[in-house]
Amino acid sequence: MAAEIVNPRSDSTTENSAEGAHEEPFDPAFALHRGGKMAIQATVPVRDKDDLSLAYTPGVAKVCSAIAEQPELVNDYTWKSNVVAVVTDGTAVLGLGDIGPEASLPVMEGKAILFKQFGGVDAVPIALATTDVDEIIETVVRLAPSFGGVNLEDISAPRCFEIERRLQEELDIPVFHDDQHGTAVVTLAALRNAAKLTGRTLGDLRAVISGAGAAGVAIAKFLLAAGLGDVAVADRKGIVSRDREDLTDVKRELAELTNRAGLSGSLETALVGADVFIGVSGGTVPEPAVASMAPQSFVFAMANPNPEVHPDVAHKYAAVVATGRSDYPNQINNVLAFPGIFAGALQVRATRITEGMKIAAANALADVVGDALAADYVIPSPFDERVAPAVTAAVAAAARAEGVARR
Repeated sequence: MAAEIVNPRSDSTTENSAEGAHEEPFDPAFALHRGGKMAIQATVPVRDKDDLSLAYTPGVAKVCSAIAEQPELVNDYTWKSNVVAVVTDGTAVLGLGDIGPEASLPVMEGKAILFKQFGGVDAVPIALATTDVDEIIETVVRLAPSFGGVNLEDISAPRCFEIERRLQEELDIPVFHDDQHGTAVVTLAALRNAAKLTGRTLGDLRAVISGAGAAGVAIAKFLLAAGLGDVAVADRKGIVSRDREDLTDVKRELAELTNRAGLSGSLETALVGADVFIGVSGGTVPEPAVASMAPQSFVFAMANPNPEVHPDVAHKYAAVVATGRSDYPNQINNVLAFPGIFAGALQVRATRITEGMKIAAANALADVVGDALAADYVIPSPFDERVAPAVTAAVAAAARAEGVARR
């Protein structure tokens, strides 16, 4: 008899071999995802023919005609002004890597419901069946009239840098690669508070970043823009420095901006006397390297599920420890940033998200902690209801101040 196909999301008993049946164990993750995590919901009633005639024909024609005459009215009479496209090609999904567009959809759905839950922003997952830079850009540009913003997600480096840059050049709505900028915003907020806790400023600190992908590059540039004293970035081959001849264009630019101390060699070399370790790469940092850091150091080991430095090890040497995990204090979680950033940008119909808007978001996020600041509380919880309103207001104000707001 032919084997019966087993649905991996099922908790029922299914025959899966000629030798007999076994019971598929219940998995709450599959149970939650069955049928998807989101749906479209109407905001107006359609109870009778009068409702129908207003929501659809003939009433809708009046609105369409008005928008045709005054295109900016689309923001008032459609959902465009409060909806974001969450776009991926499935090439850098969480810690899973290049798993393709279909397999990325659960993550994109998750991102969309986080937009709604934490920022009140509607979002639509869009997984593209192409990894070609030009095709991705062309597709998003053609889709853009339906959206107030574009959140790029889980697109591998270095392509993600070009895609974001070119899309923002072509579109007059915000384009934001969350793997880069969301991570950078939350990292800056936590680092600012860690410095405050230990009586220092950003300018007093020398940081080392493990990982020169999208997040590592963005964090390095952003921290320097915010006033960090110095930062060295290490990839698999060691410190990104001017004397290396194997650098990509992105890393060559990074070498010009970072490593003012002129270090070369390994990550371990860079960590000697460093004030901050920021991990966005995975792997394991040897304990002696952590021990070699400066007194009152900070360890932000953000790889999931296994931090580059286990918190038990980090706490032996560091004044502040943060991870990307929810089961330890000080979680560096992008959900603290992107819902409020987009909510603020959409609120004022910003044309882009600037460095000033991102710094404003980081400052607002850090300020939420307030007088409760402590070694195990340098960044608020994603469930702190003060976070999204604070970030939204700060971003909207910064957009107006920088002249990118349209209302």
